[in-house]
Amino acid sequence: MFNIFLLILLYLPFQLALNPVSGVDLASIRVLILALFFVWLAQGLKKKSIQLNNNLQTWLVASFLFLNLFSALVARNSDWSVRKLLFLFSIFPIYFVASQLISSRERLYKVVRVIVVSASGIAVIGIVQFLLQFAIGWKSTFAFWAKFVIMPFLGSSFGEAVLKNPSWLVNIGGQTYLRATSLFPDPHMLAFYLGLSLPLAFWLMLYTDKRKKLAMLGCCLILIADLLTFSRGGYIGLSFGLIFVGIFFWKKIEHKYKIVTAGVLLAGLLIMLVPSPISQRFVSSFDLQEGSNQGRLAMWEKATEVIAQHPLLGVGIGNYSLEVNPTATYRNSIYAHNTYLDIAVETGIVNMLVWLGILLVTGLGFLQKSKHENLFFFGAISLVIFSVHSLVETAIYSPVVLTLFLIIISFYNVETRHCLVSTGQAKQNEKIV
Repeated sequence: MFNIFLLILLYLPFQLALNPVSGVDLASIRVLILALFFVWLAQGLKKKSIQLNNNLQTWLVASFLFLNLFSALVARNSDWSVRKLLFLFSIFPIYFVASQLISSRERLYKVVRVIVVSASGIAVIGIVQFLLQFAIGWKSTFAFWAKFVIMPFLGSSFGEAVLKNPSWLVNIGGQTYLRATSLFPDPHMLAFYLGLSLPLAFWLMLYTDKRKKLAMLGCCLILIADLLTFSRGGYIGLSFGLIFVGIFFWKKIEHKYKIVTAGVLLAGLLIMLVPSPISQRFVSSFDLQEGSNQGRLAMWEKATEVIAQHPLLGVGIGNYSLEVNPTATYRNSIYAHNTYLDIAVETGIVNMLVWLGILLVTGLGFLQKSKHENLFFFGAISLVIFSVHSLVETAIYSPVVLTLFLIIISFYNVETRHCLVSTGQAKQNEKIV
């Protein structure tokens, strides 16, 4: 069962889309998660060994699902609510499965290694995509990617919707660039995925002697691809991740790791400040007169107004677009561009607080567990990057990003008594990692 889980995790960012009926695209990862969940459930019932953790995190996750379900009672379009609920209830089971399967230090390390390998592979594709435009031009690269590469991974219906309103291009200093999207629908979702993976890759690079060069290569590939998304939310998330490392981690690490960490912090600072397309993109995040920033402010203002009118249950999951445009279709890309506002506007302020509770409880739990195993500290960095990026984008309806997020927060349920302190234990980690 655990090996099947690892294969699904490896497949996650490369997952293909299914078209069960015309006009409906179904991420194959959703089918695999449900299949794994029902096999896990059947085996647990047979052996009478189903384990559901009775802790605050699990109750918060269950509450989040319940409040999403409850919000459908006030939805203007119940069909749209059902589709969103089916999505959530086909992804969230991975949290319960992972919480039981990742039951030891050895398994935890294997999961992290698979995450890094998979993220490195998807990063390579994104880097190749970005570099291709300098050989054949961005227009030809765009056309090639749209016609021959991306459709099997998005599906025909969703793919057409993405291409009608693409965010694949960015203009910096009068120069148009094709952003790295790899096999994701847009650069923002790729940045979310890589942002969650990068701290785990950095841990793998620091705390294993086995295949250290490969771990370093994977870490560099993930970082480069993340930067090439030109996602300002991703950049801000990475910046807060670096600040988090500087504040909370510096005193804990040995001298030899301080040199590496200082190098990474300095490199990050230079990337963001030395004049380049990347630094220009980062600096533009704070320009309130910039067009897309003004657009986001307007979206946040509109979402806040709707929340004030529907504070308890929101407008119903999947129904916010109808509040903005009553003639909108399901595929219309209308949302608040802020995860917390999107949750509040569709499912109520209480559910937004529940989501914040999941992040806070998990983050504090990771910091507590990091006293025994440094990997949990890097998991906390992943949460910081994700949480900050969520201030300007919404990724909880990406099947790939949500799945990875749920697997990472499930680390909270690994008993630390099964873990050894990572600092100074690189040789012991080598045998496992």
